[in-house]
Amino acid sequence: MTSRSQARAAARLAAVQALYQQQMEGTALARLLDEFHQHRLGKEIENEQYADADVDFFDDVVSGVHARRDEIDAAIVGKLASGWTLARLDKTMLQILRAGAYELMARQDISIGTAINEYVDVAKAFFDDREAKFVNGILDAIAKEAR
Repeated sequence: MTSRSQARAAARLAAVQALYQQQMEGTALARLLDEFHQHRLGKEIENEQYADADVDFFDDVVSGVHARRDEIDAAIVGKLASGWTLARLDKTMLQILRAGAYELMARQDISIGTAINEYVDVAKAFFDDREAKFVNGILDAIAKEAR
């Protein structure tokens, strides 16, 4: 994995964490970005060194999801099984799907395979293989529609 790929992978994981924080605490976007820039991206927290992240990429994903949340959520809901709603999804899972959907919908410079595989890897950091396959399926369906 190249250093650019590693920096983007770190940015994706951090973006999911930031989106989760925003969902749970209602943190304003500017404050959220600043907090991650100053205290999380590439920093050591509780004796754990966080990877250097592509800050511009992180900002784009977080800001993009924030700006297009209604459109992104509609795309996700359209791919859920009958009777499922966003409220039924685990809050971390929802942020993974939102970030992945944003990349598929707005970042034509990133291949479909890269975007999906990266968010499947993020899902594996929090969940087991079953949930990772769920992320793969939802994002693949969104990609077919978005591109």
